[in-house]
Amino acid sequence: MIKPKRLRPGNRIATVTLSWGGPGSFPLQYQFGKRQLETAFGVEVVEMPNALKPADWIAANPRARADDLMQAFSDPSIDAVIATIGGDDSIRILPYLDFGTIRNNPKIFMGFSDTTITHFACFKAGLTSFYGPAIMAGFGENGGLFPYTEQAVRTVLCAPAAAGLIEPSAFWTDERMGWQDPNNQDRPRTRRAPLGRPLLQGTGEVLGPLIGGCIDVFPMLLGTDLWPAKEQFDGAILFLETSEDASVGYFTQILRNLGVQGILQRLNGILFARPSGDLPDEELTRYDDALAHAVGTEFGLMDLPILTQLDFGHTYPICVLPLGIKAQISCEAKAFSIIEGAVV
Repeated sequence: MIKPKRLRPGNRIATVTLSWGGPGSFPLQYQFGKRQLETAFGVEVVEMPNALKPADWIAANPRARADDLMQAFSDPSIDAVIATIGGDDSIRILPYLDFGTIRNNPKIFMGFSDTTITHFACFKAGLTSFYGPAIMAGFGENGGLFPYTEQAVRTVLCAPAAAGLIEPSAFWTDERMGWQDPNNQDRPRTRRAPLGRPLLQGTGEVLGPLIGGCIDVFPMLLGTDLWPAKEQFDGAILFLETSEDASVGYFTQILRNLGVQGILQRLNGILFARPSGDLPDEELTRYDDALAHAVGTEFGLMDLPILTQLDFGHTYPICVLPLGIKAQISCEAKAFSIIEGAVV
């Protein structure tokens, strides 16, 4: 994998809207996230030409979204690219992407959720990208950027050394507060105590490069140029998360697809994020149970290490996961580490 240059104070960061036109619908939330990113890291955030356009226009113009991304990568004055928000429509930019532009202009790209599409585009181009906070969700946190998220960005994006042990957050939240009310920006969301990090199965320690994203998006990738060849999953650690819209049944169906493709059988381990959707604690573990049943019982992979309830994806605060970079799962410690630097 090609590693991009580290993030530094004074860098110019481009924002791109690749799916849902969130900034056009909630401009105050976008500006709030932009300001918190600039303040925390001393960077300058600049919008690509179409990033702030109305949501209906964004939906009707996938080529313009792709053009923004290609312009951000090809512009030598831009040092990093961050998605404004996710959605469910990034797949429509695929016909307009130039993988050579991404590969020949390596720079940090970050986002999550439906941005999984662009992460797999970067992966195809051979560029390490970063599954982490977006402008509106993550950097635009009510009451201020969570220190856990800020430190995760600093550790993974701002230094060439390996991030090392990824400690769990002391709390989490997925309370949904209306972005249409600017008063909510000053009110911190309700915090919940974590359940801990259950080790569903496995023993010992395993190593492998990280690959993954939002599992809801995987069906849109199947059969496209972006879906990796089976061999690219050999020895990998697959990280998975779900959106607030993914039921346990849908989650299970996609896991079964990965099993019949022969992908689960090639992995060295799985990292699964805490599911979102304002679920009670007893509902959170239903996804863990479904994961253990699909992988261990249905496909007979009882020894494959699986660590769950992790801090990435659609609950907050979140860590940052670099695709293509080596990680380690320690079953005994119920821990995982990033053991390779992700930037230069």
